[in-house]
Amino acid sequence: MEKISTLQAPQGILALVNIPETTTIDRTVLRNNFSLVLDGIQDPGNLGTIIRTADWFGFKHVICSSNTVEVYNPKTVQATMGSLCRVNVSYQDLAGLLTDISMPVFGAMLNGSSLYETQWGTEGLVILGNEGQGVSPEIVNLIDRPVTIPRVGQAESLNVAVSAAIFCADISRNLNK
Repeated sequence: MEKISTLQAPQGILALVNIPETTTIDRTVLRNNFSLVLDGIQDPGNLGTIIRTADWFGFKHVICSSNTVEVYNPKTVQATMGSLCRVNVSYQDLAGLLTDISMPVFGAMLNGSSLYETQWGTEGLVILGNEGQGVSPEIVNLIDRPVTIPRVGQAESLNVAVSAAIFCADISRNLNK
């Protein structure tokens, strides 16, 4: 296990999984659901944690921009803790997807409406941006509903995986009322 693992202290578990040949998504499966859309996420641990969080809250799809870290990066796979087998992860041209889709597009922004006052409805795409730069300017222009997690303390920002968890929790809470 030590020879085939990238970890210094492997856990003694090995999985053999087929990697899908295509990583695009049929847009019709996005209807009547919420999906996470990731714009330029660079840290493999963040991507893996977001996938695991999506699985926890019942989100079936995570859509990544072409400049998001590779989902099959060993650190990403490890961070999913098995959730990669239950969540569909695809890579898409985000501008093309968002221009073509007829559902609400929410965006995690510093200057949006409060997350706690957001009317989520029953479907939508939730865009989360790059760890240091946020959502890219091209994609910001395609967001219908900018949403912010209100800051109470003095921290400059939240980790993108933490932000994803907060968004997923609030959407899930509102769907299950």
